[in-house]
Amino acid sequence: MSRRRRAAKRQIDPEPLYNSYVLAKFINKVMICGKKATARRIVYNAVEQFAKKVKAEDPLAAFEQALENAKPALEVKSRRIGGATYQVPVEIAADRRTSMAMKWIIDYSRDKSGRPMEEALAQELADCFNNQGTTIKKKDDTHRMAEANRAFAHYKW
Repeated sequence: MSRRRRAAKRQIDPEPLYNSYVLAKFINKVMICGKKATARRIVYNAVEQFAKKVKAEDPLAAFEQALENAKPALEVKSRRIGGATYQVPVEIAADRRTSMAMKWIIDYSRDKSGRPMEEALAQELADCFNNQGTTIKKKDDTHRMAEANRAFAHYKW
């Protein structure tokens, strides 16, 4: 695998209801075993429930705000310098920030046992919208780890 240049990103089509690329990407991440219709139904119902919970007029704008609140800005990467391995804080690229936030929201929604995925996803999105919950805690932990290792920031390249 060459590390010299980045491969071109494949563009996905926007989803039909809201005509949003971000929501289409989210649906693709929720999808399991190629069942896109099921994933769409889960996400659309969850977004509607979430919009009712936070009393938002535009469900898509509320979804994007919740996603924005969950996006991390920094993470730590391991760098081997001499014989020691340092946790070096680095800034995260925009597409990776979005991807990480989506992954965290979906993972923590799946971890809520005893409730349907739509309900759990709506609750997790509402928590992100209000800057609370497990996804926001994960983001804060990631930032705290980067802040604690700020002394090694000069090893970044």
